Amino acid sequence: MKYQIIVIGTSLGGLEALQVILLGLPKTFPIPIAVVQHRHKASDDTLRDLLQSYTNLVVKEAEDKEEILPGWVYLAPADYHLLIESKDKTVSQSYFSLSTDAPVTYARPSIDVLFETAADAYNQKVIGILLTGANQDGVQGLAKIKARGGMTIVEEPDSAFCSIMPAAAIALGVADQVLPLVDIPAFLVKICN
Repeated sequence: MKYQIIVIGTSLGGLEALQVILLGLPKTFPIPIAVVQHRHKASDDTLRDLLQSYTNLVVKEAEDKEEILPGWVYLAPADYHLLIESKDKTVSQSYFSLSTDAPVTYARPSIDVLFETAADAYNQKVIGILLTGANQDGVQGLAKIKARGGMTIVEEPDSAFCSIMPAAAIALGVADQVLPLVDIPAFLVKICN
């Protein structure tokens, strides 16, 4: 299989966007998905519970040193950066780690941190998706995924609740695909099966 992980970053309006994507993926979807959704540091499990109601894939918050398994959806816990690491530089042994390092682009969890560590661990075998949001977190991470040969997808700004984040990625020239939100799940199914 060409791709081995999908990383998604979103902020303002992200809950609705994530619901659309997860609803469009079959329960046999074979690729793990790691998500950073900007949220308040005191957030509880409500995000996980809401997203789980839209998919047959298992949705959970990632835990420190947890092995990454195919077909699972992992959320960055509130107030932690979510990183991907490899034990011996083989993507077959990748795992998550959590960090309380300083916020990046005013955010913890930071989309850039997830995207950049995914690019380091998976190189050309990662798909990065940047959705709606009101800042520029994720743009530099998407650039690193593209530089390592991975696939980069950006939500079409006209379909985004807030167009600032996807428009910034497009302006930087790091989007391989610019798609309306409703078309992203079918595209993922097509390129991941």
